[in-house]
Amino acid sequence: MSVWEEHYRKNQASFEEAAGRVQSGDFVGIALGVGACTPPMYEAILNRHEELTGVVIADAVQLRPNRLYDPGFMGNLLGRIDYCPAFGISTIRRIHSTLIPDFLPITAHDFGDKMAANSDVYIVMITPPNSKGYVNLGLTNFYTMETVRKGKASGKLRLAIAEVNENMPIVLGDNWMHVSEFDCFIEHNSPIPIFSRSQPTEMEKTIAGYVLDLINDGDTIQMGIGGISEAVVCGLEGKHDLGITTEMFPIGLNKLVEQGIVTNARKPRHRGVTLATICMGDQELYDYISENPSCEFYPSSYTNNPVELAQYPNLVAINMAVMMDLSGQISSEGWGHRMISGGGGQLDFMLGSYWSEGGKGVTLLSSARQQADGSLSSSILPELPPGTPVTVPRTYAQYVVTEYGVADLRNKSRRQRALALIEIAHPDLRGELRKSLQKNFYPGFSAAISNITQS
Repeated sequence: MSVWEEHYRKNQASFEEAAGRVQSGDFVGIALGVGACTPPMYEAILNRHEELTGVVIADAVQLRPNRLYDPGFMGNLLGRIDYCPAFGISTIRRIHSTLIPDFLPITAHDFGDKMAANSDVYIVMITPPNSKGYVNLGLTNFYTMETVRKGKASGKLRLAIAEVNENMPIVLGDNWMHVSEFDCFIEHNSPIPIFSRSQPTEMEKTIAGYVLDLINDGDTIQMGIGGISEAVVCGLEGKHDLGITTEMFPIGLNKLVEQGIVTNARKPRHRGVTLATICMGDQELYDYISENPSCEFYPSSYTNNPVELAQYPNLVAINMAVMMDLSGQISSEGWGHRMISGGGGQLDFMLGSYWSEGGKGVTLLSSARQQADGSLSSSILPELPPGTPVTVPRTYAQYVVTEYGVADLRNKSRRQRALALIEIAHPDLRGELRKSLQKNFYPGFSAAISNITQS
C-alpha cells in the first residue's frame, strides 16, 4: 500500500465523526455551489448546537437546502452556531430578510485569501483519488485551493474535510489536489444538482437584444447568472469566433461550440480553451466539459484577477444589478441593510473590461419592479437607500442596459449620466427622476433648467 493510500484509508470518517472534530470558536468554511458538502454534513454540525459556542459557518451559492438556511431554527442558535454567507441565492433569501445571518464581503478574486484568513475548518466535495493519489475539484474550483493551502501554510486551518463523491465530473486545468492536503475523507455518493436554462421573459429578450448589439465577432465575453444572461446566450446565433473567459461556464456552451459561435481562436491567452472557475448546469453541459481539454478550471484568484482579464482585448463583461443611482453607483447585492446576493466577480470583470483595450462593462437592469400594491418602483434612483452596498463604484460604470435602451456612462459627467439614465428608466417614472435631478444636481439654477431635463 502506498503512503497516500494509507493516509486516505486511515482518515476515512462518517459525517458524525467529522463533525465531532469541530470545536467551539471555529470558523467553518464550505466550498461554493456544487462543490459544497451535502446536507448530512451540515446537519451533523448543527446537531451539536447544544455543546458548541462561537462557531461560524460560511458558504456561498447555496444549492442544497438544510437547517442552516431556516430562520426559525437558526434564530435559536445565536452565539452558538452563527451563519455568515459570502454570496446568497434564492435558497437563503428568507433568512437574509430576518438579518439573522452575518455577511462576509468579498470579490471573487480575493475570496480564497479571505477564506484562508478565517477558516479553522474547511469542507469541500471532490472526486475519488486517481492512481497517483490526486483528486479533482470537479465543478467548483473557486477558493478551495487557496483556503486549504494558504490556511495550512499560515497555521490557521486545522482541519480540511473532503466529501468524496464518484458522481462529481472531472474538469481539467489547475483543478487537482493531492489527498495528502486533506485530513478527513467521507465517502458519500450523491446526485450532482442539475439546472436547466430558464425561459427568458419578453422583457429579458428585449434587454438581451440591446446587449447583443454590443458584442462583435471575436470578442471575449463573460456572463453572470440570471435570465437576461440566458437570453443573451440564446441570441448569439450569427456571431463568430467568440472567446469565453468567465467565472461560470454558460449553459449551452457545447451548442455554441458546435455552431462555431465560440471558438476561443482569437484570444491572446488560453487560445482554444474556455476558461472558468465554476459550473452549474444541465447534465449535457456536465458531460461536455468532463475531461474535455478545451474546457479548463482555475482558481478565481486567476480567472477573476482584473489585471489578468485586462490582457484580453475586447473583453465584454455582462452582469445584472438590483438598482443604481443617477450618478452611476451600481448595487447588485442588497437593498439597504438587507442582503440579497453578494459582490461575487462583478467588480473584478468590470475592472478587467474597463482596462481591456476595446473592452465593455455591461450592467443589465430591469427599469422598474412592481410592488405588492401594483405600483411601480424604479430601479434607477436619485440615491441608493441608506445601507445599500455599492458593488461597482460610479468611476467604473460603463454601459447600462434596460428594456428601454442603452446608456454609456463611461466618459460622462454626473449630470450627463443622470440625463442618460433617465432616458432608459421606465417612462412612467421619468418625471419624478427629472424632479430629483433638478433639485439635487442643479441647485440654485433658474427654472429654465427644466427645459434641459425635459429635452
